[in-house]
Amino acid sequence: MPLNRDFIGRSFPPTEPYEVSRVKIREFADAIGDPNPIYRDREAAKAAGHPDVVAPPTFPIVISLGGSAMADPELGLNYAMVVHGEQRFEYVRPVRAGDVLVCETTITEIRSIGNNEKLELRTEIKTAEGEPVCTAYNTIVERGA
Repeated sequence: MPLNRDFIGRSFPPTEPYEVSRVKIREFADAIGDPNPIYRDREAAKAAGHPDVVAPPTFPIVISLGGSAMADPELGLNYAMVVHGEQRFEYVRPVRAGDVLVCETTITEIRSIGNNEKLELRTEIKTAEGEPVCTAYNTIVERGA
């Protein structure tokens, strides 16, 4: 069944604040196999010009993908058939340990591609105080819709 086109352009309320910790950054860096010391060692991060450890560039996927945008049953998304098609991030500044982040997601496009449905999301990631950090762009594909 096609996704509900009425969701194109719909923005969703901000997520609950997510506190970025050194532990979460280290766990993510370990999971992706990146040994860069600025993800683990505060002194190495400071030597590189950061106030604390920073997260790998793809870390925002932890908090940006999904949320209320994809969970709304009226959208009609079948999670069992979903694959992640693409992602990219545009940064204002790195994500740092101690950041408290919120995400605001907008569905920017829904279209059929053969038997598949393509869903594009734009997520603005900001500190709880409103400072822009990055924008995440994600493409989700529902196979055999």
